[in-house]
Amino acid sequence: MKKAFLIIALMLAMSPAYSQLRLGLRAGLSTTDLQVDPKTVLGPGGVDYLKLAVDEAHFGLQGGLVIQATIGKKFIIQPEILFNSNKVDYRITDLDNPGAMAMIKSESYQYLDIPLLLGYRFGPFRLHAGPEAHIFLNSSSDLFDFDGYGQRFKDATYGWMAGLGLDIWNFMLDVRYEGNFSRFGDHITFYGETYNLGEPPSRWLFSLGYMFGKR
Repeated sequence: MKKAFLIIALMLAMSPAYSQLRLGLRAGLSTTDLQVDPKTVLGPGGVDYLKLAVDEAHFGLQGGLVIQATIGKKFIIQPEILFNSNKVDYRITDLDNPGAMAMIKSESYQYLDIPLLLGYRFGPFRLHAGPEAHIFLNSSSDLFDFDGYGQRFKDATYGWMAGLGLDIWNFMLDVRYEGNFSRFGDHITFYGETYNLGEPPSRWLFSLGYMFGKR
């Protein structure tokens, strides 16, 4: 996490002295696209234990601080520090009881998302793209109801982001697409075995922001 803040500080320090620095706030929603397959979870002795599948990915919430350095009139360096919360429902089938109904269990995740965006203005619009770090903060999970469940979250994962923004006075409307380099579900373990559920997740993010000061 300290490295991420250091990178932001270095990028801003490298901006020319005539750059205009502004601070702002941003909040929004995200929708997650998951390409996942059901997995058969093995219990002790290698016997079939559970069938694990994703039932639904809920809307996520995101909000935090925006730092914007304008170079000339067209170019932007824009790091952001955003708290992000998501929730996923899993459909669990107990393979020891073939006649039992599938159960829905939920997990929620909280991350600190730190994108570092480079942008270009044309009229009231902005195009921007750049790398992004996800710093793990916390998780709560109903999957702990099952014997053998564990979590192995990485302290940080990485991805990228690109989008289009519209500036109206001091307000910012943004639509962004986010990709990730880590596979979905790579934190899930049962009896020490990791169960990746699918391809790296992607998200659409829709947000409203407000920048303080004059542009």
